[in-house]
Amino acid sequence: MIYPNNRTSNIDVKRLNRNRVFRYINRHERISRPELSQSLGISFPTILFITNELIEKGVIREEGEFESTGGRKAKALLPVHDARFALGLDITLNHISIVLTDLSGAALEHIRMQKRFENTEEYRQFLAESLVIFSHDTGVPNEKILGVGISLPGIIDMQQKRLSHSHILNIFDVPCEEISKDIPFPVAFTNDANAAALSELRSRQDYTHALYLSLSNSVGGALIFRKVPSLGGKWDAGVWQNDNLVMGDNFKCGEIGHMTLIPGGKRCYCGKNGCFDAYCNAKILAQHSDGRLELFFNSLKEGNPVLKAEWESYLDHLAAHINSLRMLMDCKVIVGGYVGGFIEPYLGDLHRRLRDMDTFGDDGNYVEACTYRLEASALGAALLHIEAYISSI
Repeated sequence: MIYPNNRTSNIDVKRLNRNRVFRYINRHERISRPELSQSLGISFPTILFITNELIEKGVIREEGEFESTGGRKAKALLPVHDARFALGLDITLNHISIVLTDLSGAALEHIRMQKRFENTEEYRQFLAESLVIFSHDTGVPNEKILGVGISLPGIIDMQQKRLSHSHILNIFDVPCEEISKDIPFPVAFTNDANAAALSELRSRQDYTHALYLSLSNSVGGALIFRKVPSLGGKWDAGVWQNDNLVMGDNFKCGEIGHMTLIPGGKRCYCGKNGCFDAYCNAKILAQHSDGRLELFFNSLKEGNPVLKAEWESYLDHLAAHINSLRMLMDCKVIVGGYVGGFIEPYLGDLHRRLRDMDTFGDDGNYVEACTYRLEASALGAALLHIEAYISSI
């Protein structure tokens, strides 16, 4: 009875070490085997065996040597980022975005097209054709494309593989395969805020807990909970996976846009009154500048008094809600979405409000601006395929 358990454990150790080694190399431009051994605490013979395996798989390569420090020159190991690629598609009410990424996780190419959502066969064919054209234009061979990740504004039941609710798109209880049936690649689905959160998490290796707040034409969120590093867990050496997102019993975790900010307040698109979304979606600001958020912030920078008053009111509501979220979850808060792309110069104003509200004397610096200001959801959706592939190495 002991032998099978030991055998399983040894297999797990080998798999985990191989995955750790690849991830470490994948995050560095050039690295030597001695440095890998020292950094990861894995014996040099094991490092040599694993790196040779990875070279055979075509996901790393040897190129050049490091300067000698007294002995033989160590060979340089480099990641082969273009060994595999993935596409990400973000569907919103008024546009679609497509992103190409590779094993580096960077957004290599992207495009945004104005296209109002329709629950029709013509719209679904447009999605498939757009993906095929975009993929062809990148020059990436189809055999190197792992698949397409699709980001949607709504509740996705991952067990039933259905889009159960999307008030934004006005569709309910739709099988995911109905949306993707014309797409000639493997497809994975995710919520738009969850996808954007995964993009952010990949760039923030030191975060274990965080709340991603998406302030776009609707408001959403995602709660990130990285697993504790262990042999049996799924987080090690900067690994994140889709199950690092807290999904909730009904896949509704993170729907903070529909938490009540002001009882009986403004009408929300969901049909309720007083939702956070009704006070802090991006349209609240853009409606004062012909629907253009960039124009709002440009005019705000120039000192427009009317827009300044609107912005102050917006920040008051935003700070009140973030303070409540902080009291509940005690974690970093990343402000993303359309508004997150412009908020960095105003973080000091937001921090001051939070400091004045905080019961425990925090200074508000737990709130940060997003790293990805464009196409974060499309990129995060694509990364579902990249992470699944990396985890299989």
